[in-house]
Amino acid sequence: MKKVFTVFLLIFMSISIISAQTVKEKKDPVGKWKFEAPVAPEGYTSGTMEIGFAEEKYSVTMTLPGIDYKFPGEKVKFENDSLLFSLSLEDEYVSINLKMEDTAKMSGKAFYSEGEIPLTLTREIIKETK
Repeated sequence: MKKVFTVFLLIFMSISIISAQTVKEKKDPVGKWKFEAPVAPEGYTSGTMEIGFAEEKYSVTMTLPGIDYKFPGEKVKFENDSLLFSLSLEDEYVSINLKMEDTAKMSGKAFYSEGEIPLTLTREIIKETK
């Protein structure tokens, strides 16, 4: 009886360890991100995106350097570590698909009437001030 209990205990511990190792870390896109799109048209190659979550919905706001306007994202969805949304930029409809690689990096593409543009986003680290 003691051997059977020991075997069951070992099996239970092994299963617990294996399942604990396979638990997927939930990625959260909320925060401020710096984006790079080196092959985008001039003026759209870099900027920031702020991703928020309120009232059970995600939101995205894009800012470009030298432009005093925030472009709001539309139809924002985040599921399975993928962020999908669209923007209107100077009469151009842009659809953006991003995948979180880890908690500090996303990559994907922006699709518009002339093709697609690769994007890379890096989370901005907020430094604490004392």
